[in-house]
Amino acid sequence: MRPMQPVFDGHNDALLRATAEEIAAGRPDGHLDVPRARAGGLTAGIFAVFTPSPERHDPIISDGGWEEPLPPPLAPGVAAEHALRTAGRLHRLEQLGAVRLVRDVADLDSCAADGVLGAVLHLEGAEAIGADLEALELWCAAGLRSLGLVWSRPNAFGHGVAGRFPSSPDTGDGLTPAGTRLVERCNELGILLDASHLNLAGFRDLAATSRAPLVATHSCAHALAPASRNLTDDQLDAIGASGGLVGITYVVAFLRADGRDDPDTPLTAIVAHAAHVAERIGVDHVALGSDFDGATIPAALGDAAGLPRLLDALRTEFSADDVERIAWGNWRRVLDATWSAKRG
Repeated sequence: MRPMQPVFDGHNDALLRATAEEIAAGRPDGHLDVPRARAGGLTAGIFAVFTPSPERHDPIISDGGWEEPLPPPLAPGVAAEHALRTAGRLHRLEQLGAVRLVRDVADLDSCAADGVLGAVLHLEGAEAIGADLEALELWCAAGLRSLGLVWSRPNAFGHGVAGRFPSSPDTGDGLTPAGTRLVERCNELGILLDASHLNLAGFRDLAATSRAPLVATHSCAHALAPASRNLTDDQLDAIGASGGLVGITYVVAFLRADGRDDPDTPLTAIVAHAAHVAERIGVDHVALGSDFDGATIPAALGDAAGLPRLLDALRTEFSADDVERIAWGNWRRVLDATWSAKRG
């Protein structure tokens, strides 16, 4: 019997869907909890702290496409209050002994060695920090090691990519001066910067400013599925040149050439996006970024316990060594390069 391959996952929204006690003990719905992580070989991952927009609406669907109405900016105070509660849920999970907060690669390695689920604290959208960046220091002390400057809505730091299909990611302006300062300070603190929700102009500004590897934690290839959230080949080239990576997401609307939100999407769709990124910039820049508990994923995968089925599908296209890099090694390399370079 083949030993279970450890998996690092670039993005999940479990903290938004369940209490710490439910995630620790198991829950009847959703995609991710500790028992299912163990069953699937999920060894560590990035746990998102996200504040939903109260004005959010369902996508507008038309023949051949869809569009998500862009939510208005979120009040920083509202975001800060919600984010603190959600991050507290992750710390509660650590107190329960269900996860270990990962602050550096030594923590990541110890999670793999000890069989404890590793959790990287991530802010999806930086509204909770504020444009003066003073709260960033406290968040870093609390374990923040990954940050997305924006979600889809605009904020003080930049503009998220509006959700559309079909569409390019060129949907608005780039980073603001506060956004540039945030990138620079995250570089100094060794905080990973996630490009997944940035529009094209913001991505280019991030690439021009950041000294760290460029990372999109949960995105796919625009050449295969022309959703605005997916990465063009030029963006892939920039990620590869920086030594970064793409966490291939399992979101079916970003995997499918027709953009449909259809769970009857085969695991070969995930493999195809991984293969495209590997062919374009090399397998060392391919990783996984599920978006568990944040979107519709293939029914053939089901939830975190189904990860061995995904790895088997990847083995039809990639060698065993390549699958190890995609599942674990590439994330470990990029996180080490980012976190160990702090200069604050």
